[in-house]
Amino acid sequence: MEEYEIAIIGSGPAGISAAINAKVRKKSFILFGNKSLSEKVRCSHLIQNYPGFPDISGRELNEKLAEHMRRMNISVAEERINGIYDIGGYFMLLAGENEYKADTVIIATGARTVKELPGERELLGKGVSYCATCDGNFYKGKTIAVICDYKEAEEEVDFLAGLAEKVYFSPSYKTDFSRNNVVTLSSPVVSVKGEKHADAVSLKDGSEIAVDGVFFLRQSVSADVLLNGLEMDNGSIAVGRDMSTSVKGCFAAGDCTGAPYQIAKAIGEGNTALHSAIRYLAGKKAQTE
Repeated sequence: MEEYEIAIIGSGPAGISAAINAKVRKKSFILFGNKSLSEKVRCSHLIQNYPGFPDISGRELNEKLAEHMRRMNISVAEERINGIYDIGGYFMLLAGENEYKADTVIIATGARTVKELPGERELLGKGVSYCATCDGNFYKGKTIAVICDYKEAEEEVDFLAGLAEKVYFSPSYKTDFSRNNVVTLSSPVVSVKGEKHADAVSLKDGSEIAVDGVFFLRQSVSADVLLNGLEMDNGSIAVGRDMSTSVKGCFAAGDCTGAPYQIAKAIGEGNTALHSAIRYLAGKKAQTE
């Protein structure tokens, strides 16, 4: 198991800012995200309110951030975090079959734009899962539904198809993925049904399919699903001025903490979160001496 002082989740401006400052302060850290960095920044046509860079395009700013990271030898671990667990004194992070240990965590996952389906949150852990590797073995020889919003996750769909007897696949994008026991739905899933356990999914066309479990393979999930006990405020992570969250040792920065959704704000919060994490680490060290 790899161990770090700081785990940073998200490779947008806030996460990059935290990583750069962690490197400067010579802390051991890992940055999870996408090597292409922020898609939101990259797609911005023109940025006029970032100090020192008048009239810069999002693509150009993304390239400058990437170059800054290259010069500092900062890499991005392209793994999707499925869960963060507060063990008491440290955090365990799960990314598929891989596990990471960190003394402190900075969440910089950006604003969540995907809405949960009715029944999804209520039945989480009761037949609803976000992690194929974690929970797939519970559905050997059974029937499941898989809702997926990005093509890269089809590897996990294939993994689940190798375990389940039948898979109802509901992608939100065009795909040619196929397997003998996989049925690609032409109508999207709109809700999860069940009293004490997920036992069916409803489709937009009004039909209903009986299942033993439901997997949501998404690029992002709500932060309080990732980390139990994380206090939210209208869909955003509730933070103090030092970017501390309701979970001791966990900090948050950027769009995931709410409006205004600005690059300058995200970079400033990433810096603040990192320095707060360093103070937290110093406090932990003092307690053991």
